[in-house]
Amino acid sequence: MNNLNILIVEGNLREENKNFSKVGIQTHTESLKESLNYFSKDLNFDVVNPSSDEDLESIKSKLPSYHGLIWGGSSLNIYNDTPEIRNQITFMKECQNKVKKILAICWGMQVAVTAAGGQVKKANASHIGIANEITVNDKGLKHPIYKNKKKIFNSPAFNFDEVVTLPKNAVCLASNKINKIQSLYFEVNNSKIWGLQYHPEINYEKMISLIEFRKGRLITSRKVFKDEKEIQDHISLIKKEIKVSNKEIRMLELKNWLNSINLD
Repeated sequence: MNNLNILIVEGNLREENKNFSKVGIQTHTESLKESLNYFSKDLNFDVVNPSSDEDLESIKSKLPSYHGLIWGGSSLNIYNDTPEIRNQITFMKECQNKVKKILAICWGMQVAVTAAGGQVKKANASHIGIANEITVNDKGLKHPIYKNKKKIFNSPAFNFDEVVTLPKNAVCLASNKINKIQSLYFEVNNSKIWGLQYHPEINYEKMISLIEFRKGRLITSRKVFKDEKEIQDHISLIKKEIKVSNKEIRMLELKNWLNSINLD
């Protein structure tokens, strides 16, 4: 895993990251760096935000030089079709032409799927801080992303949307009761895409902070909870998961992806 050049794509708008920082929550890019550095201190990171960065040309010219790219989460909904979202889809298409290994997490997977011709819609249910009983299917058990992973596991997760149509030749690797597509694999142009709907790179403590940060929206706009008591009850369930969760096992997908780069 030594001396790999990794491009991290920040999916959130700059304003959302400022809101995170004001209340002491790591940005998704910061979470990614911390989790990847758990497995190796010799990773070289560049960071780009296709929604906010005015000059993407310098990064675009460097795309072939990256050993891998990780595209993280966001509070955006891809079907809203804003200029910022269109910029991300356009940049993903560029990456799918020039970067060989892409790990697309949650929002990142939704952007990757959309850029490759698949479809994402609002889900009938949501994950708020945790996804329970993610089940790896037979194809997933044979895929290197799940090496040494249990067939059924829980994971940090936070999503209201889901992939409903896979890109051409894509394969679903895992599911649960809320999202049929919890992970996938596909190849497009020059890229091999590993996609995860959940967040192995984010710990449960951050998920609890995000719930607290968004509790007003979760009650009034998202209507996921009736009141703060329901939110606190849900947080209590996540705290129980913290007690039985193992950090390295939770993040195995990251380790396996980094190892896949070294095998090439």
